[in-house]
Amino acid sequence: MDKKNILPIFSSYHMESTFYDEVFKGKNEIRDTYKKLFQLFNEYQVEDFELLNEKAKVSFLNQGITFQVYDKTTTEKVFPFDLFPKIITANEWEHVESGALQRSKALNLFLHDLYHKKQIIKDGIVPLDLINSSENYLKQMEGIEPSGGIYNHISGTDVIKHSDGEYYVLEDNIRCPSGVSYVVSNRVATKRALFGVFNNYPTHSVSNYSENLLDIMQSVKPAGVDIPVCVVITPGIFNSAYYEHSFLAKSMGIELVEGRDLFVENDFVYMKTIYGPVKVDVVYRRIDDAFLDPKAFKPDSVLGVPGIFEAYRKGNVTLVNAPGTGVADDKAIYTYMPQIIKYYLDEEPILNNVHTYHCSRPKELDYVLNNIDKLVVKPVDESGGYGISIGSKLTKEEIEKVKTVIKASPRKYIAQPIMALSTHATYIEEEKSFEPRHIDLRTFTLLGKDKSFVLKGGLTRVALKRGNLVVNSSQGGGSKDTWVLKK
Repeated sequence: MDKKNILPIFSSYHMESTFYDEVFKGKNEIRDTYKKLFQLFNEYQVEDFELLNEKAKVSFLNQGITFQVYDKTTTEKVFPFDLFPKIITANEWEHVESGALQRSKALNLFLHDLYHKKQIIKDGIVPLDLINSSENYLKQMEGIEPSGGIYNHISGTDVIKHSDGEYYVLEDNIRCPSGVSYVVSNRVATKRALFGVFNNYPTHSVSNYSENLLDIMQSVKPAGVDIPVCVVITPGIFNSAYYEHSFLAKSMGIELVEGRDLFVENDFVYMKTIYGPVKVDVVYRRIDDAFLDPKAFKPDSVLGVPGIFEAYRKGNVTLVNAPGTGVADDKAIYTYMPQIIKYYLDEEPILNNVHTYHCSRPKELDYVLNNIDKLVVKPVDESGGYGISIGSKLTKEEIEKVKTVIKASPRKYIAQPIMALSTHATYIEEEKSFEPRHIDLRTFTLLGKDKSFVLKGGLTRVALKRGNLVVNSSQGGGSKDTWVLKK
C-alpha cells in the first residue's frame, strides 16, 4: 500500500486483491463510509492506540466477558475485541434485515409443517429421509401447538460479504444462537475507548435487544396467564456461554436459574424461592434438547427439569426456543432454503444461499470426494466451527482422512465452495498495526405472537489468524462492534 498519509498503525496494511476489503477500495483509497472514522484513527500514534486497546481489554476483563474453549482441557478466555468497527449503511442494512426476517419466518412455518401435516414433504419439496435421519427431529414434538405458533423465537443468521460485494448466508442458527451479549458489550467498550466518535456517526443503538427479547417472551405466554413469570435456564457456570446467560437475565430483570432451581408439580413448572414456590410461565432455555428433561429425553441428564416437557406439551409453560427446532438449522436443510422460502412465503430469497453439496446424494458425494481441495466440508449438526475442514489448507494425507470420515457417514456432511469472505481492517497486537482479516456477521431476529424484531447491528466475528476463514471464538476468533447507520 502507498504509505503517503497513512498513519503508522496502517503502514503495513496490504490489501488482498482476491477478497472484498470493506474499508479500502484501492491503494490508499478509503471507502466513503469509513473516511471520518479513518481520520479519527489517524490522530493516534501507535503508543496511544495500544493504550486504548488495553483499556478495552481491561473493560472486558472487569465485566467478566469471557467464554469457554473445549479442547483437551477447558479454558476460560477473555473475549478478543477489536476497536475498529464494521459499518453498515442504512440501505445495505435494510437488505440484510429483510433477508434475515424472511428466513426466520419461513423456518418457523417449515417447523410447524414438519411437526403437523408435513405438506412440504408430501409435495416433494424436501425429502422425507432427510427429516427422518436428522438427529434433531423430535417425534415428541409432533402435534404440539406452541403458544403463538412460534418455534424459533430467536434466530441467528450468519452472513458474509463475498468478493462480488454481495451478501450470502452461510448458515441459520435456531437452536440456541449465542453471541448477542458480546454485541452489547462491544458497543460499551467502543464508547468508553473512543470518546465522542458517535458524534460523527448517527448509529442505531443495540442496547434495546433485551427489552425486545422480554417483550417477545411475554407475547408467547401460556393461555390464561395475565402477567407471565419469565426465567432464563442455564446449564451452569461451566458452559461456554454462561456470561451471556447471566447478562441476558440481568438485563431483562428476570431470574437466572439452573435445572435444580425448578420443579414440576401437576404439570406446572415452579421456581424455588426463599418465599416458597413461584409458578414459571416462560423459560428461555440455553440447555440442549437432549438434556432438557430426563423423563422425556436423556434419562441421565442432571441439567434439566424432570417433567418440564409434559408441562410444555400441555401448554402450561412456553419454551424459548421450542424443542426440536434443530431439525431446521441442520446444514443439510440449508440446501433447501430457497425452495422453503418460495413454498411458504411465495417469495424469492432476499439473501443468497451458498451453493451446497449434500453428501447423502450419490452424485454430489462423488463430486465432493473428488474436489475436497476446493471445498469446505462441514458436519451438519455441529456449531462453534468444530469439525470444519477447509480443503485448500489440508495435506494429501489429511484429505484422505476427510474422505474416509465422509464415506463412513455421508448424511452427516455437507460441502460448500471456499467462499471469499470479505476482509476488514483489524488491529493485530503482535504486529502493532492494522491488517486485513476475514469477517462474517451474525444477525439476531426475534419472532413473537404478531410481532418481530431484528437487532440493528449484530456480532461481527473476526478470524484473527492470518488467512484463517473460521471466525468462531472457539477457533481463535474475535469480534468487532457493528454500526448500522441511521438514514
